[in-house]
Amino acid sequence: MSSPGTPKDGDFAAYVEHLAQKPADKKPDAPEQPGSAAPADTMQVSARKSQTIEDVIIDGEEPSDELLEELNDLENAPPLSDEELARQALEDPGADGDRSTPE
Repeated sequence: MSSPGTPKDGDFAAYVEHLAQKPADKKPDAPEQPGSAAPADTMQVSARKSQTIEDVIIDGEEPSDELLEELNDLENAPPLSDEELARQALEDPGADGDRSTPE
């Protein structure tokens, strides 16, 4: 199943460029003043969920210290062995949730 916004003919680069243009469309006309407080609803959302890479790339948010630390930890994590990757694949039931047909 694909998203209705997904490009046909595998034009992924154009799709990503289209997504990258969205934050520019959402920005207010007036430049943000240094030291100005974030809107209250933005701060409440941040308190409820942890920031994702999509929030930064698609929505144009500034990366939080927690997100940067998590990305750094992932970058510096030791590589998984082939045995560990195979174990994880056999444990994952996949999108259909059927454990008899592992991914």
